[in-house]
Amino acid sequence: MLNLSMLLEDSARRYPDRDALVQGEQRFTYAQVDAVSNQVANLLVSSGIRPGDKVALSLPNVPWFPILYYGILKAGAVVVPLNILLKGREIAYHLADSDAKAYFCFEGTSDLPIAEFAREGYEDAPTCEHLFVVGADQAPTAEGIAQLAQALVDQPSEFESLLCEATDTAVVLYTSGTTGQPKGAELTHSNMVLNALTANRLFDSRPSRHDKHLTALPLFHTFGQTVNMNSAFSMAATLILLPRFDAQSALRIMNEQDVTVFAGVPTMYWGLLEAIDTLDDGIDVERIAKNLRRAISGGASMPVEILKQFNERFGVQILEGYGLSETSPLAVFSDSERDPRPGSIGTPVWGVQVRLVDEQWNTVAESNSVGEIAIRGHNVMKGYYNRPAATEEVMCDGWFRSGDLARRDEDGFYYIVDRAKDMILRGGFNVYPREIEEVLMAHEAVSLAAVVGVPHESHGEEVKAFVILDKDAEISEGQLIDWTKTQMAAYKYPRLVEFVASLPMTATGKILKRSLA
Repeated sequence: MLNLSMLLEDSARRYPDRDALVQGEQRFTYAQVDAVSNQVANLLVSSGIRPGDKVALSLPNVPWFPILYYGILKAGAVVVPLNILLKGREIAYHLADSDAKAYFCFEGTSDLPIAEFAREGYEDAPTCEHLFVVGADQAPTAEGIAQLAQALVDQPSEFESLLCEATDTAVVLYTSGTTGQPKGAELTHSNMVLNALTANRLFDSRPSRHDKHLTALPLFHTFGQTVNMNSAFSMAATLILLPRFDAQSALRIMNEQDVTVFAGVPTMYWGLLEAIDTLDDGIDVERIAKNLRRAISGGASMPVEILKQFNERFGVQILEGYGLSETSPLAVFSDSERDPRPGSIGTPVWGVQVRLVDEQWNTVAESNSVGEIAIRGHNVMKGYYNRPAATEEVMCDGWFRSGDLARRDEDGFYYIVDRAKDMILRGGFNVYPREIEEVLMAHEAVSLAAVVGVPHESHGEEVKAFVILDKDAEISEGQLIDWTKTQMAAYKYPRLVEFVASLPMTATGKILKRSLA
């Protein structure tokens, strides 16, 4: 019997007065967070929510997110975190597809009216019976709670959490939907607990360290949920919440709060390096570097050039890893004790098997040959909610095929080549965008690059690069194309280059290549 909420409860019992959550001037101890989560559980039970019912969340990185998340779990219900950028039609789809019975949403702001879209989606979701709106100015208090749509006022702050089977669903995480409608990956209590503990094993975390996580990754996303929230709560660490990533704000928080752990996607690390040249007064980079003991990257491939620059500036080796919503997410990760290799995502994490396969599930055994990553272990989902056919497409004998292409060197280290769906087929040759991006990033004038395939009459697809130049860099598109000719085979180099001021990104900081293409 197991419940993911025990990560909070155990730390609240052992370290009740330690800060669990910090946002701006607000600080909440583990005892306070646990008490308010109990009120949430009591509210849900009194509202008719039963074990196994789905409860959706639309909140940014504010204290209410973990409070509601663990409160839902305490009641034996299933958490369905939703991207806060979804509009009404999309919210209605997610609520209906997950059979959500209740829905918590943040009030939002004038430029992001979350509650407005939430109400629209809720009204079009026939299974959803309750909508609770969290006001932007509402915050947990030492006494329990400020108003949560007037619903929690009289709820007790004690609750006996329901025990679940280890294989019961704890969280339904929706995939990004790059190939049709988003699908909900069912992750069990065992999936989530073991993945959080695996993260702590990787990053040498323990309660006596009292780590402080700068939490800029969205908690509604699998990366931030496991690597920041669940792993931190299991070790009585402190989450310092940043609702929207801004490099200057992140550096200021790292400086003021003596942050020891930072997890981010590659574009966040790029942003931190860019911001160093325009630091606000009072930000001491040397102090940040002294306190920062772990830098973690995932969500997309990290350019080697950014790895090198960050290590030089902050004195910390970024540990790069790999995983998906369907794998809780950690599957492969760099290990600080095994001499992390720049450009590699590392080796399989504890308790997880990885192999490379072809389209027929045959193992690609030869070193440095490219195959699709397949994963088996305690981290792999039960399946896609109410989608047996879609589950069968990606599962075989406990193995999950990821859709990502990689190679494995002679020592067992894995290297992402690209998303199978991002691969460019030019004139019959496979071109992997990540390889071209790595080359472009090595040019002194290039700050960031994204490569996509665009339609071409004779070649099928042509290689196009979107490039952000370094400050004060002077180079033409033609000159950059000519340089790439000297760096790679003729079928690979980009025939098209477009200089841009910014690149479109998802809410989690991944470059949105679909928009570019």
